[in-house]
Amino acid sequence: MALTILTVASPFAPIGADPENEGTAEQVAGAIDAALVRAGHRSIVIAPEDSAVAGTLIPLARVHGGARGQVPDERAQAAVLRRVATVVAGAVEDHAPDLVHIHVRDFDVLLPPQDVPVLATLYLPLDRYRPEALTVPRANLHLQPVSAAQVRGASPGLTLLPPLEIGVAVDRLHIRVPKRRFAVCLGDIEPEMGFHIALDAARQIDMQLLLCGGLSRGADEQRYLQEEIRPRLDPKRRFLGRIGFGRKRWMLGAARCLLAPSLMSEPTPVAALEALACGTPVVAFPTGALADLVEPGVTGFLVKDAEEMARAIEDCEGLDPDACRAVARARYSLDGMTERYLARFDELVGGGAAAAAGVA
Repeated sequence: MALTILTVASPFAPIGADPENEGTAEQVAGAIDAALVRAGHRSIVIAPEDSAVAGTLIPLARVHGGARGQVPDERAQAAVLRRVATVVAGAVEDHAPDLVHIHVRDFDVLLPPQDVPVLATLYLPLDRYRPEALTVPRANLHLQPVSAAQVRGASPGLTLLPPLEIGVAVDRLHIRVPKRRFAVCLGDIEPEMGFHIALDAARQIDMQLLLCGGLSRGADEQRYLQEEIRPRLDPKRRFLGRIGFGRKRWMLGAARCLLAPSLMSEPTPVAALEALACGTPVVAFPTGALADLVEPGVTGFLVKDAEEMARAIEDCEGLDPDACRAVARARYSLDGMTERYLARFDELVGGGAAAAAGVA
């Protein structure tokens, strides 16, 4: 049965306009949109006007004034979301979708008044959502976690669907280059990412470390960079900032390992998935989804501090890159993820037993 799916993306970041610099939610929304069209379904997408989608775009006026990844202050955000809610209600009225799929943190603000099933994908740790958003008394609102870690950390009584893990473009990421003696950190420069610990671990064994990622203008991020990161940099431990896809793929492919000393319960460790797709093991703290992603001695190692991380960096030399690639292809491919989402849509629209069997 052909479905009509209305996708509601963030009004603060376009889909498909700059694939190399998209956030996780934008990548997922774009991939599902393309998969829907390939499968013969009707895809309607509410997204910023400079988005590039496979289906039909309902354009939102672009919200300007911030760097990539930044959004206006809370009051301005609320005003934007109220306008988007009006667009969502109109789109439901005009297109009669079988399901509305929301990729926005404040999804409860955007719920259409009509009696249509809604799927809200939860990309963040659950404590980043307002409690009232997660407990909206609406029978046809379904909360979609992206990792088993989110389910384990859920409050008693909170009903979640079975998790659907994030996928990455394993074919595009595939690369075979000689391994070299350096490690990589990849991600936004934020205190909760724990990159200062990775720098300490690399220094202990005199390992070259390349730190790559974006930096917001927030006070906490700037303070972290100046007080914790810059003092630890030297000719062998370098901060490269944001890098393009081609350079990132080569670095991940040639690195001995990716270091992920995350201090938060991260449900979507995309950098770790990309590293595995490039044939590179991950050395991580057992936080969030990283605890499930890393198979010790096969796809990397789970460690507790800088000392253990330093030893694990050396041990990664003996791991098989093809074992990492095999796990990425079997479990974390973009195509596999979109197939699972299309099956979930069928379940929810059809009211199947699998859709109803959420976890509390």
